[in-house]
Amino acid sequence: MPTKEDRMAKTAKSILWSGSDAYEAYMGRWSRPMARSFVAWFGAPAALRWLDVGCGTGALASAALDQAQPREVVGIDPSADFIGSAAGAIADPRAHFTVGDARSLPFTMGEFEAVVSGLVLNHIAEPEPATAEMARVTRAGGVVGSYVWDYSGEMQLIRFFWEAATTADADAAHYDPRGRYRICTPNPLAALFREAGLRDVAVEAIDLPLAFRDFEDYWRPHTMAGPAAPQRYVATLDDDRKASLRKQLRATLPIAADGTITLLGRAWAVRAIKPPE
Repeated sequence: MPTKEDRMAKTAKSILWSGSDAYEAYMGRWSRPMARSFVAWFGAPAALRWLDVGCGTGALASAALDQAQPREVVGIDPSADFIGSAAGAIADPRAHFTVGDARSLPFTMGEFEAVVSGLVLNHIAEPEPATAEMARVTRAGGVVGSYVWDYSGEMQLIRFFWEAATTADADAAHYDPRGRYRICTPNPLAALFREAGLRDVAVEAIDLPLAFRDFEDYWRPHTMAGPAAPQRYVATLDDDRKASLRKQLRATLPIAADGTITLLGRAWAVRAIKPPE
């Protein structure tokens, strides 16, 4: 019979981001500047045809359109809600969005010259097929890249939350997915891209300051009904347990004298080349 841990793992693997408003409040405010930093680091030349795998609400697609002078950007995501939000927010005629699965991309071999994925691969239960698909639809000599939050390290928005939660409540560990995010460190991320047949694989950290006006600016998105693991966990708490978590967070977050909070948001970024056939 499956254990509680097995059931939680299965649930976490099966959940896809959906609900664009909850995503924007919790993570979208940080995914957009991170997308801009990634595109600058990625350094793709102009006039390429891009594919954004797991495009969500369009953070990475928007950054590519603004910064990389692409010929076209196609975004694909399993969430129709996200696709609708991205298409509604991005009016650039070079952008096109469609619903689809990263593990079975509806494109021909070598159809794109730049294929990217932002903050997505760790949420796919088996990222290997998705990465292989990204490589398949990239032309020979094209560039493939991705980035994932450093969940167990210096993505401090997440780390501070789960450290406080597990201190205040032993059951919180069952909701913490970080141990299952096996590609969110440099060596496994690089290996994932090498195993997809890509070469010249480079992995670097991209750091982003996460500034909050006050404790409520940090806390409020966690209490919204949304798909993120911290949001799902907070939704299970009664008033007393929620108060205990708030108290623990206040005690551990680096709150400045003026009430502001500045955390570090680190992502690991990977870039690789598809070799000739």
